[in-house]
Amino acid sequence: MSLTLFDLSGKTALITGSSRGLGRAMAEGLAQAGARIVLNGHNAERLQSAAEEMARAGAEVIVARFDVADEAAVVAAFEALDADGVAVDILVNNAGIQFRRPMLDLETADWQRVIDINLTASFVVGREAAKRMAARGRGKIINIASLTSELARATVAPYTVAKGGIKMLTKAMAAEWGEKNIQANAIGPGYMVTDMNEALLSNPDFDAWVKGRTPMRRWGLPEELVGTAIYLASDASNYVSGQVIYVDGGMVSVL
Repeated sequence: MSLTLFDLSGKTALITGSSRGLGRAMAEGLAQAGARIVLNGHNAERLQSAAEEMARAGAEVIVARFDVADEAAVVAAFEALDADGVAVDILVNNAGIQFRRPMLDLETADWQRVIDINLTASFVVGREAAKRMAARGRGKIINIASLTSELARATVAPYTVAKGGIKMLTKAMAAEWGEKNIQANAIGPGYMVTDMNEALLSNPDFDAWVKGRTPMRRWGLPEELVGTAIYLASDASNYVSGQVIYVDGGMVSVL
């Protein structure tokens, strides 16, 4: 198999929530594979800083600042890209938040906010991208799932439900859009060293639990998602659709 199958030259990838963390790592990795990158976030200063840093490293970067949970803003962002002649070949639905609270104390508004950003936004952004991909007869959608797409953990019920939904949304996308030559898959990260997990990383008991529960006995690093992202974004995965690939050090495979 030729490694040119993994070459993303000439492709444009939109990664939501890509000014930092897992999104930033995947954006940099896709750029190194040849893709032009559309960076997204809601913090203008952080987004611009990330874009400038990536550009200095040699990436071709476009900034698209919009809130993924605002449907009108998502539609307007895609219309703006259309007007600028930017066709999104690869979408990575990465934007997400976490909210930890026992269900008995959980307010409905907090539940809804997590569902809106982690699940509904992936549908809305995915729909807008897929409309354009379908018209061109090709496209790649990568949703970011989680270990909680398979397993529950106390105090993160809305996140667990949203990520379980991401697994099935991915399959629904594959079922409906496969005939349009759109492949939809998901990556399920394990416990990763990110800002979102800072409180867990600094908790000695939780740190020990993660390392004890993970066969590789360590946390994952954001850059360790890059190989899977490139594979799912490239022609190497043209007959792969509806799948979730767990990048978790083996955690989801063991009791």
